[in-house]
Amino acid sequence: MQLAIGLIIFITTFYLIITEKVPGPIATLLGGLSMALVGIIDEHEALHAIGSRLEIILLLVGMMIIVHFISETGVFQYLAVKVAQLVKGEPFPLLVLLAVITAVCSAFLDNVTTILLMAPVSILLANQLKVDPFVYIMTLIMSANIGGLATLIGDPTQLIIGAEGKIGFNDFLMNTAPIAIISLIMMIVTVYFMYGRKMTVSRDLKARVMELDASRSLKNIRLLQESATIFALVIFGFLMNNFIDKGLAIMALSGAVVLILITKREPIEVFKHVEWDTLFFFMGLFMLIQGIEATGIVDLVGDQVLELADGHLHIAASMILWVSAIFTSVIGNVANAAMVSKIIHHMTPTFLNEDTMSLWWALSMGSLLGGNITILASATNVVAINSANKAGCKITFGKFMKFGIVIAVQTLVVANIYLWVKYF
Repeated sequence: MQLAIGLIIFITTFYLIITEKVPGPIATLLGGLSMALVGIIDEHEALHAIGSRLEIILLLVGMMIIVHFISETGVFQYLAVKVAQLVKGEPFPLLVLLAVITAVCSAFLDNVTTILLMAPVSILLANQLKVDPFVYIMTLIMSANIGGLATLIGDPTQLIIGAEGKIGFNDFLMNTAPIAIISLIMMIVTVYFMYGRKMTVSRDLKARVMELDASRSLKNIRLLQESATIFALVIFGFLMNNFIDKGLAIMALSGAVVLILITKREPIEVFKHVEWDTLFFFMGLFMLIQGIEATGIVDLVGDQVLELADGHLHIAASMILWVSAIFTSVIGNVANAAMVSKIIHHMTPTFLNEDTMSLWWALSMGSLLGGNITILASATNVVAINSANKAGCKITFGKFMKFGIVIAVQTLVVANIYLWVKYF
């Protein structure tokens, strides 16, 4: 009975999220609290589910504040215009450079914020050149998800995996950044053969782009200098954490507090820009997954994967990769990472004499690369599509999937090969 009730709560929660009948944060909170109210977990377990992952919540708060300060400067828009002028208005080289900038920014900043800032600029540039903005938007979405794979802070999904797997910032750089770079190159090549060869622009339209004044995008040079310095110090702290051992959340929050102090901002004004809906989404999700784990579903799925893998770690890693990608396309990469992390914990004792880190890298790659399959697979996708729709570029679920699944399948196949070559 407990198993059946837990499944009903879980499925209902994601039905509400997918259909948008209830806002995501409210849906996960309802789901998580329902697990406690029906007795699947008690209050202590519900609070422990949040408390044990408090580093994720606080790290997100710190980075959200720092990124808000950076976004106020207009540096993203400045870079986009400068890139357009660097390639002299050539549409495909412009697309390539925008994709690279988006991927790099997504690796070190909140990728939702990155796409929120880059998407309108890319639409503006596409319209200036009179090329289909659909290709620009979709390429930037894919780039953001791929870039998020490169580091621990590139996507909330990575934070969950890092916390569950006890994986450090530098470990992600060494293990997932290479496949992120390979995937980005593959995506660009694919987009070229699908769309790039047909992109042609008249000289008059190129001239209009060259006339844009990039400097007008920069709103506050002093703030840019201050926020860029603090951000660089925080990233340096992340890189050196193995030696100084202060904790990522402490360093991110310290950077945020210092920025508030030196800019003399009122805390209440700064805290308005913290994405509280995202934080409460995570809190509800953590309770929901704790409830699902208590029903025994996680153990059942883990046992099934182990049975199919038949004791072979490389097969188990491949299954985690593809199962994660499929789950991600339906329930989103954050929920997938939280749930499959539990499955990995259940599977790990079976491979006592083997290095099971490959399972965590498989989860990371499956979650982020699988995030390109559907609109629902990543918050980045939803934000970008909404931005595109407001700008008059309507992208349907089917149109997104037709573009995204090609990129996702190619990159997942290469990721699977990468897993086998690097770890087995």
